[in-house]
Amino acid sequence: MKRNALKNIISILSICVICMFLQNCSNEDTDNPNSDIDNDTILNAFDNCPSIANVDQLDSDNDGIGDVCDDDDDNDGVLDVNDNCPLIANPGQEDSNNNGLGDSCDGDNLPQFPCVNGLAGGYPCSGFDLMSHISAEELGGSGAEGNDSWGWTDPDTGKEYALVGTTSGSAFVDISSPANPILLGRLPTATTTSLWRDIKVYNNHAFIVSEATDHGMQVFDLTRLRNVANPPETFSADANYNGFGSAHNIVINENSGFAYVVGSNTFSGGPHFINIQNPTNPIAAGGYASDAYSHDAQVVTYNGPDADHTGKEILIGSNENEVVIIDVTNKNAPTQISSIDYSNIGYTHQGWFTENMQYFLLGDEIDEIDFGGNSRTIVFDFTDLDNPVFHMDYFGPTEAIDHNGYVVGNTFYIANYAAGMRVIDISNIASGVMTETGYIDTYIANDNTDFNGAWNIYPFFESGNILISDIEGGMFIARANN
Repeated sequence: MKRNALKNIISILSICVICMFLQNCSNEDTDNPNSDIDNDTILNAFDNCPSIANVDQLDSDNDGIGDVCDDDDDNDGVLDVNDNCPLIANPGQEDSNNNGLGDSCDGDNLPQFPCVNGLAGGYPCSGFDLMSHISAEELGGSGAEGNDSWGWTDPDTGKEYALVGTTSGSAFVDISSPANPILLGRLPTATTTSLWRDIKVYNNHAFIVSEATDHGMQVFDLTRLRNVANPPETFSADANYNGFGSAHNIVINENSGFAYVVGSNTFSGGPHFINIQNPTNPIAAGGYASDAYSHDAQVVTYNGPDADHTGKEILIGSNENEVVIIDVTNKNAPTQISSIDYSNIGYTHQGWFTENMQYFLLGDEIDEIDFGGNSRTIVFDFTDLDNPVFHMDYFGPTEAIDHNGYVVGNTFYIANYAAGMRVIDISNIASGVMTETGYIDTYIANDNTDFNGAWNIYPFFESGNILISDIEGGMFIARANN
């Protein structure tokens, strides 16, 4: 037994000695500048990956290590094996169209017109690239102009779609590849053409109103956009609601499933309530006429700082000459909570809450015309809905008329007519400070106080794509650059 054990020990030691010898030889070969251990015809002294053959010597990130030996070619902290764009740094791994290819190297997500030296395809810009553009004529036909717009993200596929109003109807555009949008089709106006058309979305359906005579409300099932064989198609509505004739605008509270049509020929132009919980079977649900004509509104299920109204359905109406706050929880008995006016009223047009519902940012459409000065946004403190107070005025850099504005996080996006889309940082709004951080001007001719240019902004896509609808220009897709 002892002799066998000794023989086994000698055998193990012999193997170890051989292994050490081979390892030393290997190291010596690698370290020998005049050898070529990987047999790729490049001597170790000049080979950026001497242990693995790489005749092409590719080194994409110029770090001195050949790609075949480099675990992180773009040095973005994501190993190549897990990186959706291994040769271009993209530490966030953004993939807006969910095609497995990172935005940084996906041609469909690279802008057609980057913002370079203050211009994106001829359009003045700062901080935003122009991903693509579709003309008003392509969207709506010969002689068409653009107006309002909204967006829809397909919950099943994650694809993003632009819904753009024109004088002749509504256009539906697949923008999942924002640099190469596809016009899928058009829904013609229900009656006649009109300069005014408004679109909102609930439960995968679009709800469309217009100031066209007897237009009513069209309902369109957006899931039909998933299977369009020969775009662009001409669509028909899936339902029509005729509880009113013409209307200026429509607002939807997606939490409650109610639509609020404003500026119609019912309820003295005040909000007309519609139950749309079954989208293709809209049901009249009353209205509110006490404050007369409402031009625009926002309706929320309230969760702001005023605990007296938590959980209630609150409508903030922009009513030509004042802002009104209405409790519309009980559709049979809506009641005014308060109202507020302000100095230099031209036309109380449209407003939007900050996300914490403390401040309300209002645009007056013709104060620049009536009183002069630069674009003005009026900010109210709505901490107490029963006693709203003026907080501040923000003045933009041009004399262009402000139109529709929306808040996402600490950013306020304004459709500023002839000055295009303006982007405002509101993180210091409590201190009375708002600062413009970027823009893309879709109306090149001028920044005058006229009704030309950007009508609406839709900034709510998770991808960061921003939709701009423009009267003369049609549809623009913008995105913040780096």
